[in-house]
Amino acid sequence: MFRNAPRLPDDLTAAPAGAYRRVAPDSPIDVGAMRRGADGCRAPATKAADAIRGTDGFGEPEQWRFDREWTCTRDARLDQMRTHGILTRLPADQVAEVPAEVGAAIDARGGGFTAPYATVVVTSVRGVDG
Repeated sequence: MFRNAPRLPDDLTAAPAGAYRRVAPDSPIDVGAMRRGADGCRAPATKAADAIRGTDGFGEPEQWRFDREWTCTRDARLDQMRTHGILTRLPADQVAEVPAEVGAAIDARGGGFTAPYATVVVTSVRGVDG
């Protein structure tokens, strides 16, 4: 499992949350995870580690976490959002609403922001009996 986890400011999580509720109300996306940052990765990381433990042929899983500060411009954030799975599965007219709201929120902050950012990884060695 590999997950990037920014801890975005409230105004930058409210914007996509509202847009996602409108364009993909049945989406399983957890916009609140953007408020939790790496803390929001605990459950998925634990689930991934447990799944590895339940599979023959892999060693004990390890969890890695790399923290940094993320300074991001409006354009960089919108480019990154285009890679999010939910946006790649929506029709183009719906997709446009989400970055438009996020872009407006970033513009209101002066065109950029800095936030804590973590990368969380779960790994295991293949070919090792647990």
